[in-house]
Amino acid sequence: MSISSTAAAPAEAVALVAAHQRSSRRKQVFSVLLVLPLLAYTAVFFALPIGMMLYRAVSNPEVIQAFPRTLAALEEQKSVTPHAVPAEGVFIALEQDFLQAPSIAVIGEAARRLNYENSGYRALVMKTARHYKRDPSSTASSAQARLAAIDPRWISAKFWSDFQRASPAYTPYYLLAAVDLKQTAEGVALADENQRVYVSLILKTLKIALVVSLLCLVLGFPFAALMVSAPRPMQILLLLAVMLPFWTSLLARTTSWIVVLQQKGIVNTLLLHAGLIDQPIAMIFNLPGVYIVMVHILLPFSVLPLYSVMKSIPPHFMRASASLGAHPLRGFIHVYLPMTLTGIGSGTLLTFIVAAGYYVTPTLVGSAREQMLGYFIAFYTNTTVNWGMASALGLVLILCVMVIYLLAARLVGIRQIAGLR
Repeated sequence: MSISSTAAAPAEAVALVAAHQRSSRRKQVFSVLLVLPLLAYTAVFFALPIGMMLYRAVSNPEVIQAFPRTLAALEEQKSVTPHAVPAEGVFIALEQDFLQAPSIAVIGEAARRLNYENSGYRALVMKTARHYKRDPSSTASSAQARLAAIDPRWISAKFWSDFQRASPAYTPYYLLAAVDLKQTAEGVALADENQRVYVSLILKTLKIALVVSLLCLVLGFPFAALMVSAPRPMQILLLLAVMLPFWTSLLARTTSWIVVLQQKGIVNTLLLHAGLIDQPIAMIFNLPGVYIVMVHILLPFSVLPLYSVMKSIPPHFMRASASLGAHPLRGFIHVYLPMTLTGIGSGTLLTFIVAAGYYVTPTLVGSAREQMLGYFIAFYTNTTVNWGMASALGLVLILCVMVIYLLAARLVGIRQIAGLR
């Protein structure tokens, strides 16, 4: 071999490696560009809303926006009188905040936030705001005396302690309230007994979602097995029966069940005519009605994953276990059932997640005792426009679902939950 050909070989190898690297980089860039729309969609419609919800759950801008001068004056005197009635300069600043407020709506938001600390503060703040808007003049010699003449609570040490607790830009108030806790001068404590509603509500939501998921599993497992073993025409009919709920409006399905289950509905009428009952059975606007309607609506979420997994199980496995002398029940438990864990885990968990966030169906077919956490999230969002409380309850619901997911992944296996083999 000549010296020139020997020297050319390494150069060709280097050029080949460089070309391969350029080709790999182009493929990587192309792959990133293909995935980029999905990443952008996930960031905008999943990560960003959750981040905003977390921010709303701790954000506390109302008092800062309404009383900036008062808070600045309090900050100057905090080292002198942290938990007592402040000096005259704070009351002068408070008067200026009332007189120069951007709008009555800003004062109203701050009044509502203060009312969370102690019922009655909203009336106090709004009465004072209306007074300064109507007739700010007074014969009192000091701002403190003028405010005390409007309402003596302005010179109460407890009010100013609550005022300072409600004033930071970020607060744990909503997150604590979502689990029946409150922040006091001594630290975190249980909320008043008549205000402890959310822990029992969370437990009730998880209970309803769990019962619905188990009922869907019990009903969906044999239905999916029947779909697999039935002849082809019957399979199509059964699949249509499962898919029909997805093609019908949720509101239409829920209201239809009200017609079917009410006291003079189809079910009670048939039972009365058949002589099986003497008087109508209460099957709607109670917990059984919620279970019936939610199971009907969410049953496809269990059936379809089960059907997908069962369809891939070779039928000769059960025949082989029978030929080896195993009882059909034993063959089912030791051979068939373990192979369906993927469908059981993914279908049940999917049903649970959807059921835990439901609020339309329990609102329409349940009574006040059957309302779930989603109803209160919608209530705080749409009715009272309390974004902090709605976000805190939403985060609690997400955390509960994540805990259930981790427990299921621990018991069943993450690969089964994800639908992987």
